[in-house]
Formats: sequence, C-alpha cells, structure tokens
Amino acid sequence: MRILIIEDEDKLAKALRKGLEADQFLVSVARTGEDGFFLASTEPHDLIILDLMLPQRDGMEVLSALRQKGVSIPVLILTSRDTVSDRVQGLDAGADDYLVKPFAFPELLARIRAILRRGKPESGDKLRLADLEMDTAGRTVCREGKEVSLTAREFNLLEYLLRQQGTVVSREMLARDVWQETARYTPLDNVIDVHIAHLRRKIDEPFRRKLLHTVRGVGFVLREETD
Repeated sequence: MRILIIEDEDKLAKALRKGLEADQFLVSVARTGEDGFFLASTEPHDLIILDLMLPQRDGMEVLSALRQKGVSIPVLILTSRDTVSDRVQGLDAGADDYLVKPFAFPELLARIRAILRRGKPESGDKLRLADLEMDTAGRTVCREGKEVSLTAREFNLLEYLLRQQGTVVSREMLARDVWQETARYTPLDNVIDVHIAHLRRKIDEPFRRKLLHTVRGVGFVLREETD
C-alpha cells in the first residue's frame, strides 16, 4: 500500500515516514501544497495524509481541487486545527477522516487501516494480468496455473508492476517505491535491471505470451500485447 504524506513540518514528516515504512507501507512525502497536489494528481496512491496549514497551497484547497478533478484517493486530514467547524469543513470538503495533532501513532495506524479496509474490494488480494495471477496475501504467483517461485524482492517488484499494469514505470519510480531509496546517491539502475532480467526469466521466458516489456530510454511496463 502506498501513502502520500503532505506535511511541511520536517521533523513530523520524517517521523511519519519512518513509522509507516516500519509498518510495511510505501511512503512519498511532499512538503508544499503545490507539490502534494501534483503527486496526488499524477501518481497512484492508496491514501493521502494531509496537513491543512501548508506553504504555496492550503491543504483545504488541495483537497477541494483533488475532489473537483475526480481524484478519489482516501484522505486523512492530520492538523492542529481542532475546532468543530474545522472538522466539519474538512469532512464536507471530501476528507475520509480527521485527526488532530498531537496524536498517538497507534491511533493514526488504526485509522489508516480502517480507511483502507473501507475502500478495499473483496478481490483486493488478487492481482491478475492475462494468465499471470498473484495472491498478495498468500504471496504466491502462478502463470498458466503453474506456481512461479520468486524471491521477496522479485515478488515486491512484480506486485508493483501489476498494480501499475499498462503504465510505463521508470527506474526512478522503482528505486523510490520498491527499493525505497529516495536520495539515490548510488544509482540503482544496474541493480534494477538485474532484478528485471531475473523476473523476466521466471514469468515470461517459459511462456509464449510475453508480458514484461522494456521501453527503451524510459523504463518498463507489464502489459498483454495484442496480435
């Protein structure tokens, strides 16, 4: 599950990221309302944690603009504004929950889990493309009904590609979202290419139809090619 934190307070943003990543979430952080709106509009997320008092663009404005644009990602407002009118305004603007600072991290996690359960389809643990099937709960992968053995990293990489199927993903996106490396002082391009090659050998080479494709100069895409 991928969470976007839109929070300008550096210390809190880092603490939230560390805590959520420890709970196995993939986390992106935006420090301004403008950056947060851009990321929420252009990249897939399962949940947004939104502060209201943000530079460049107020959090309430970000929320309203996202809803007007048709972005339905669940939003949990996390703010120091604690009046009843603030809560009503936030929920009426399209927020799914509202939590006031200071807060207990276990409560935040419980609210996140509740929101994600609310929007989770019954088949949410099953991902499929053509004859490739993944059970994310059981961590199994099959192709043409035959089980494919993957390492933990290969499984996470394939899950990410399945969730983005049909969309070209760059090496930068994979480094950030699968390897959770943001600074990239040491480029991961060679490491990513090696894992892509290993994954291709397991899920594609033994089968007639190829699903994992390289888009030269851009990245990779998982899709079923039509004849």
